[in-house]
Amino acid sequence: MSSPDPSPPPPTNPTDAGRGAAISVRGLRMGYGERILLDKASFDVQRGEILVILGGSGCGKSSLMKNIIGLYPPMAGDVLIAGRSIVAASPAERASLQRSLGVMYQSGALFGSLTVLENVRFPLDQFTDLGLDEKNLTARLLLRQVEMADAESLMPGELSGGMLKRAGIARAMALGCDLLLLDEPSAGLDPITAANLDRTILTLRDTLGFTFVVVTHELQSIFAIADRAIMLDQVSRSIIAEGRPAALRDTSADPRVRQFFNRQPTAVAHRAGTHRAGP
Repeated sequence: MSSPDPSPPPPTNPTDAGRGAAISVRGLRMGYGERILLDKASFDVQRGEILVILGGSGCGKSSLMKNIIGLYPPMAGDVLIAGRSIVAASPAERASLQRSLGVMYQSGALFGSLTVLENVRFPLDQFTDLGLDEKNLTARLLLRQVEMADAESLMPGELSGGMLKRAGIARAMALGCDLLLLDEPSAGLDPITAANLDRTILTLRDTLGFTFVVVTHELQSIFAIADRAIMLDQVSRSIIAEGRPAALRDTSADPRVRQFFNRQPTAVAHRAGTHRAGP
């Protein structure tokens, strides 16, 4: 599969970009100071899709997610959430757009002094006028959706890694958003726990229509959940592949893509005569 052209210019009218898409990234350049991590990146996330952002360590996967949700301003380009620019938005508009996104960070990021129920309820406490009974009911329903109904009274320190991730997903859904961004959800989990979490993600998409952007480099999870993947490359600072993971693994013409999906080590050149027996 040939790599997509990662460098189309931003559209003249950004509100027309990716109309109907949940997220549209257009001509994005991102980095820190003078260091550019990704340049001229453009892609869409369709509603009801599970899109995986992948690539080697240091390629900018998590930074891209933070640019999408408006935590970091891009150096150039635009990010549109349901057709609305989060880059050009006023502070109040940006905050409103951010509340339409549910985010789970790698650790789950729960508050250690709150119970699981209180953690999931926290966004409702901060941003709604619901009564306590209504907020508790909503939090319990969310915990049930991620198979955590029996854990509401536990403290984060009492949870396993997988339970922390599930509670984080439940909290990300608390404000009723149907667009979730997950940062390394399978990191640090054993294979069975990771597979169960993959199943939960698929169930939320298939039964409730959630859209997911998942940052990960875990190959088994990528093949299990991704409808489509984009691959970032640290050296070229670009998107070097886009498509279904199995197709990228089997048909990509780019050796970097094949190496990643087939879990191949970096080739080491050996010159004849460089190794000698004895001291």
